[in-house]
Amino acid sequence: MDSGEPLTHYTPGDFFFATGRHTVVGSGARRAFTGTDAVALSEAVSAALAEAPGGLAVGVLPFDTGSAPGHVTLPEISRITGPARVATRLMIPAPVTVRAVPEPARHVDAVERAVRELGKRGMRKVVLARALELDFNTDVSPGAILNNLVADGAGGYIFAAGLPNGRTLTGASPELLLSRTGGRVVSHPHAGSAPRSADPVSDRDNAERLARSRKDQIEHAVLTEAIVETLRPFCRHLDVPSAPSLVSTPTMWHLGTVVTGELLDRDITALRLAAALHPTPAICGSPTEQARELVGELEPFDRGYYAGAVGWTDADGDGEWAVSIRCAETGPRSLRLYAGGGIVPESDPKAELDETSAKFRTLLNAMGLEL
Repeated sequence: MDSGEPLTHYTPGDFFFATGRHTVVGSGARRAFTGTDAVALSEAVSAALAEAPGGLAVGVLPFDTGSAPGHVTLPEISRITGPARVATRLMIPAPVTVRAVPEPARHVDAVERAVRELGKRGMRKVVLARALELDFNTDVSPGAILNNLVADGAGGYIFAAGLPNGRTLTGASPELLLSRTGGRVVSHPHAGSAPRSADPVSDRDNAERLARSRKDQIEHAVLTEAIVETLRPFCRHLDVPSAPSLVSTPTMWHLGTVVTGELLDRDITALRLAAALHPTPAICGSPTEQARELVGELEPFDRGYYAGAVGWTDADGDGEWAVSIRCAETGPRSLRLYAGGGIVPESDPKAELDETSAKFRTLLNAMGLEL
C-alpha cells in the first residue's frame, strides 16, 4: 500500500493520525463509546478490545468532560501504514467572514485579569485561549487541510477525528501527551513558546531568548512537575531530564521535556494513562480545578475538544495520545480555530496576544491565509 493512500482516501468522519514514523487511519464504527468519565471510558474500550484481538480504538477526549463527552470508536476498517506524504498542496477557498473571539484587545484584558487572579487565588498558572471563526460560501474539506499540513511539514501529530456533533477536529499538534509501547511510557510536555522567524539570525535569537526566559522556565517547570507526579504511581521508575530542551515546529519554538518511564502494570493502557494525565497544566493550569474555573470565567466560548486529547490504543494497550492544540473544529462551511498560551505571574499581556497569533499560523498557513 502506498504510504500516502490513507490520506488520498480520507473522507470527513474518518480518523487520521500521522507522525514521522507511521500513519493510523480508521473509518466506520463497529462500536462507539461516549462518556463523561474518561477512566470508565478507557475501561470500557479495553474490555471491547479484549474481544477483538488486533483491533484499534481511536478517538478524542474533550477539554472538560463537564461540557462535552469523550468519544472513542472501534473502526470497521483500521490500519497502520508508513508516514503520510503528498505531492502537491490543495486549494482551499477564502473565507467570506472572519471573527476574532474575543477581540484582541479583550484577550489582552483577560490576560491582565488572569495575572491579578493568580496572585489573589494562590495559583501558579492558567492557560487562556482565543478563537478565530471563519465562514465560507462553499464547503471546506478537512481532508484538504490535512493534505496541506502534511505538505507544509507541520510535523508532530497531524490529525483528524470525527466528533459526536458531526463536525471534525483537525490539526497538527506538536505535543505528545502519552505514548505506551509495551512497558515503556513516554510523555513530551511542551510549555514556553516563541515564534519562528524567516531570518535565521532572528530565529536563533528567538530560540535563545526562550531558553533563557525565566517566565517560560517557570511555566515549563509547573507542567513537568505535574506530569511526573501523575505518572509516578503507574511507573516503576521515571527518567526526567534536569532541564528542558528547545523543540521547533515550522511556526514556533517550544520548551519540551521528554519524560520516560517503565510501567508497573502492563494492564494499564495508553488511553487509561492519557485519562489520568489530562488535562495537564499545558492546556489548563495549576492547580487544575481552580484553573479550569478561571478559564470558564475569562474565555467567552466553550472549548469543546480543543485542548483535549486525540489518539489511538490497540488491543495490547499500546498507543499514542497527543494534546489537541493547533487545531480547528470544522464543519461544511465554517471553521473555528483555537490558540492559547500559559499565563503565569510574570506574563506580559501583549506578548501573550502575539503568542496566540503566532500559533494560529499552523492552520492559517495550511489554508493559504494571511490574516
